[in-house]
Amino acid sequence: MREPTWRKTGTTPDYRFSLANERTFLAWIRTSLALIAGALAIDQLAPEIAPAPIRIILCVILAFLGAGLAALSYQRWGLMEAAMRNNRELPFSGLMLVMTIGVAAAALVFAALILLAR
Repeated sequence: MREPTWRKTGTTPDYRFSLANERTFLAWIRTSLALIAGALAIDQLAPEIAPAPIRIILCVILAFLGAGLAALSYQRWGLMEAAMRNNRELPFSGLMLVMTIGVAAAALVFAALILLAR
């Protein structure tokens, strides 16, 4: 596999910071897997929670959030590593706000659907 170009710049950071960055990346991957698994579980295990079109739309949104988070987490990991190698400030990411709003909105919608189904 080809080494990223940013690995050829700057100096190697303290391994503890690189490992912490890697643990954060893995936590984001676990979160994306949870979103995808949740979408699948809702679709397969709770078909009565909402009419099929609404349930499918909500599950697809959750799955896309999970897929997007997985893809963007690698990019974020690389940006953080590059910043540490070049002794720059760590870049800001609006991804956390988007994920927070997306997951909170999904939770509210599913809570409302559960209450209405009773």
